[in-house]
Amino acid sequence: MTGLDYICVPVLINTNSPVILQTNRSAMLRPWFIQLEIDKSSAKPVYIQIADAIILYIKNGTLKAGEALPGTRQIALLLKVNRNTVVQAFDILLSEGWLAASERKGSYVSDQLPSVIPSGLNNPEEPFHKPETQKNDLIFFDDGLPDTSYAPINELARSYRRIFARKAGLIMNRASEFGDIRLREAISKMLNHNRSMNTSATQICITRGSQMAFYLTAQRLLEKGDVALIENPGFKPAWEAYLHAGATLIPIGVDDEGIRIDQVEAALKKYRVKALHISPHHQYPTTVTLSLTRRLKLIELSNNYPFTIIEDDYDNEYHFGQRPVMPLSAYEGIRNYIYIGTLSKLIAPAIRIGYIYSSIDFIEQVGALRRIIDMQGDSIMEQAILELIHEGDVSRHKKRMVSHYLEKRDFFASLLDYYLKDKVTYKKPDGGLAFWIQPVKEMDLYKLKELTNRKRVGFYTPDRFSFGESIQGIRLGYASLSKENLERGIQVLGKYL
Repeated sequence: MTGLDYICVPVLINTNSPVILQTNRSAMLRPWFIQLEIDKSSAKPVYIQIADAIILYIKNGTLKAGEALPGTRQIALLLKVNRNTVVQAFDILLSEGWLAASERKGSYVSDQLPSVIPSGLNNPEEPFHKPETQKNDLIFFDDGLPDTSYAPINELARSYRRIFARKAGLIMNRASEFGDIRLREAISKMLNHNRSMNTSATQICITRGSQMAFYLTAQRLLEKGDVALIENPGFKPAWEAYLHAGATLIPIGVDDEGIRIDQVEAALKKYRVKALHISPHHQYPTTVTLSLTRRLKLIELSNNYPFTIIEDDYDNEYHFGQRPVMPLSAYEGIRNYIYIGTLSKLIAPAIRIGYIYSSIDFIEQVGALRRIIDMQGDSIMEQAILELIHEGDVSRHKKRMVSHYLEKRDFFASLLDYYLKDKVTYKKPDGGLAFWIQPVKEMDLYKLKELTNRKRVGFYTPDRFSFGESIQGIRLGYASLSKENLERGIQVLGKYL
């Protein structure tokens, strides 16, 4: 071919005649063939059928790591379904790690997949009986992703259409680098009413997810040689943002009351500390809530030394008690704070809406930097989310999901008690979408993963959240998996533990 590669995509739609598409895709190294069969009369949602079909092709080796997929619009056209249906399927594949995405290649098969043993290679002495229709499923315990099958996609799509219908001219104008002012006002109101905070819209900057918030914070707060304290175990993507800004990281241990204040004090006496990163509501990855005594002591230390508390409140919406514990940034008397939150956990991981709350001066600095790398953000998505908030869709969705996850959390705890009894210790979390379990006997968790992968069960190894030496513990997300898969996954873990 003359400089162009073509994708030929036969797609079966309950017929015997494949539909062929040829489309320009210069990122592809060779023609790519795939057959997708969907049954619109099935009780199984179409987007799940599409996702499962692509996963099957990845598992059986038809799709190799790095291979690009056709665009969602093309697949939707061929399958004669709404494009949002295909987008939902891709969101699942991206969030579960089957696909990755880049500007150059679009969506492509991830090269970071957990190892999967093809069907027929199991040890015959270690059979696992399961329905034939599930033989090719990989059960992967993520680190606490929401169940995307419940995401309010239809409501969001309607909101998009209404915005385009009403404001076709206005939405094309450039927006503020701080984000839509009405969305900032809505988030400010949410923080004040639901989290006992005292914010104003001018103290908030909207970002494309929490990771951009960490990056902007690091670039404006930290300089080369500054010392930042971090929880260990903790959230590596935030660490990477701080390291990129030139900071030196000092790990601080975590116990059943949260971050170790004695170690914080020792570090303050030894170093000139500029910042401390903490996730006090449900510590990542251990899920523990920072005790009141330690909260008050940490604020006192921050005011006296001083250093800035960077508070990562990534899943405040999901608490199962009477009310959530107040953020550190809500306490009267706190002086040096940066609060980072996100709506991605509540709505869907692919909806990249995060925010930073801090002093007006710091937010001005963040906005100036944001203007350089991303002049205005996703103004249409911001307006769509704002409409969902005003219409009450977000509130109703949150209420539904808290009830759903509470029931699922208790079910998951019963599985741990039954299949992992006397093998692990854990504390049932009072919120969040994951459990932290620790084997009773010290063991090689990397070897454990190799063994469970042979039974098509996977989880993240401790290097994902350890600073230096690997921590003995596994974070198991329970929200995104079905009850059937949760049980099978825990059965396999129990067998090898």
